Amino acid sequence: MKIGKAAKLASLTVKTVRYYADIEVVKPQKDWDSGYRNFSQDDVAKLQFFGKARKFGFTIQECRELLALYEDTNRPSREVKSLTLEKIAEIDQKLNELKDLRGQLTILAAACRGDDRPECPILDTLSATTR
Repeated sequence: MKIGKAAKLASLTVKTVRYYADIEVVKPQKDWDSGYRNFSQDDVAKLQFFGKARKFGFTIQECRELLALYEDTNRPSREVKSLTLEKIAEIDQKLNELKDLRGQLTILAAACRGDDRPECPILDTLSATTR
């Protein structure tokens, strides 16, 4: 099938599918007469797998690892769980950082009068130089 249909079936954009083909996540057959790439059902399945894994925040390399584990029927599930627990820890760290940022912004917003005057502690904080 052509890239447009593969992209639609995988719920990805054509640009994303093209990128995944370029980095050899999938290796579609090339039609030498037309120059088009022809994607197989297996290619679409891999694209769907990658798309779902990316939505969970896995990096391209982590997606490759997960796909390799998926394709290895003799894999121990502990490897998959370990990768997933690492991702959860990363998400927890990002959540904590976002909570801290939110708290700082809340303090700044409360300090700003938000009136017609030019004084603004938010801008003062953002423009302050650190040494």
